[in-house]
Amino acid sequence: MHPGPRVRHSLGVERSDRDDARTPAGPEEDPVLRRRSQVLRATSAGQRFGYSCFGLAMVLYFIGLVAQFPQWIVTTIVVLMVAGSVVLLPAIIFSYAAKAAADEEAEESPHG
Repeated sequence: MHPGPRVRHSLGVERSDRDDARTPAGPEEDPVLRRRSQVLRATSAGQRFGYSCFGLAMVLYFIGLVAQFPQWIVTTIVVLMVAGSVVLLPAIIFSYAAKAAADEEAEESPHG
């Protein structure tokens, strides 16, 4: 007997369409959960990018200390700090908002 097509869920777990039909609707069926999952993925990528910019700026700062801060290093550090800040701030805010909405929904749920 064929188990049915495989489906990847938001948590990265694959399961068959025929696995336990009593499971609650996942992000694929609920547009709010699907959108929240998209926001969390985007904020995670934004946080990785922002923190990576800050990390690279720190590495360049220490290289600049040794190299007596050539203009290209100073410019690159400033660009990385601005880019990291512009991306990281909204990513952190939206991440907290999506997690707070999920927590609030879980508290209101009769099963949670």
